Amino acid sequence: MDINYELYKVFYSVASTLSFSEASKQLFLSQSAVSQSVKTLERKLGHPLFFRSTKKVQLSPAGELLLRYVEPAIQLIQRGESQLLEAGELGLGQLHIGASDTICRYFLVPYFQQFHQKFPDIPIKVTNATSLGCVSLLTQGKADLIIANYPNSCLDASFIRKRVAYFSDVFIANPAYYDWDGKDVTLEDLKECPLLMLDKKSTTSEFLHSLFLQRQLELVPEVELSSNDLLIDLARIGLGVAFIPDFCLSGNERDLRVIRTAEQIPKRQLVAAVNPGLPVSAAALEFLKLLPEISHKF
Repeated sequence: MDINYELYKVFYSVASTLSFSEASKQLFLSQSAVSQSVKTLERKLGHPLFFRSTKKVQLSPAGELLLRYVEPAIQLIQRGESQLLEAGELGLGQLHIGASDTICRYFLVPYFQQFHQKFPDIPIKVTNATSLGCVSLLTQGKADLIIANYPNSCLDASFIRKRVAYFSDVFIANPAYYDWDGKDVTLEDLKECPLLMLDKKSTTSEFLHSLFLQRQLELVPEVELSSNDLLIDLARIGLGVAFIPDFCLSGNERDLRVIRTAEQIPKRQLVAAVNPGLPVSAAALEFLKLLPEISHKF
């Protein structure tokens, strides 16, 4: 089906704003031209894309379906245009990375520093999201590269370019409130404590729920947050037992102890991933060279 790209561009603008008048301003077209373009696209596709009334515009089911495909396509084109312009001006363009705030703070900062020292004229853009959310950034073309926790239910192994680190997850608590005198503590013991953990939209939550499920234990956290640093603070004041990656600990916490568990908790990985269906930017390739690489097996 031969449909002009401009029709999809108009559709995307109207679908994004749910306003024909706003879309006309964005596209520098008359409102009648925008309306005519949408009608032409609807006629060619054989489906109504919007429900129109005097007060509001809504996407039809066909419009919602089409938007799921048009949005990433438009964004990829815009990203390609942006990279070409930036490459002409800077040589390597812009480095756009997706990573959680925890991974940025405790792992990526030294590599950002190295990259900036080596390529001071290349801007570094970082989008914070959970490791699950970062995969969405990658598939939609909103990031060149992501650093994420693995295993990850959203991340296909074909996306992984480098495995950059191993880490362990640990339970921590203030011994003034939770003291097992160096004993091995079971997960069944821990489920009786107020558990502090990341929220359900995280790989860490997926991982801990899976550990409990494997032992037919119900996991009901007392607190679910989006920040490991805040979990540490709450554990420090005795509100419960926190579950965090071990690299978040400095080793100098006087009022916190790592709880020794009877069950061995499997290690996880940090991985660098790219979208295999898209060209990797020159800046992302240079950043990948700075990252370490670990063996797949351990």
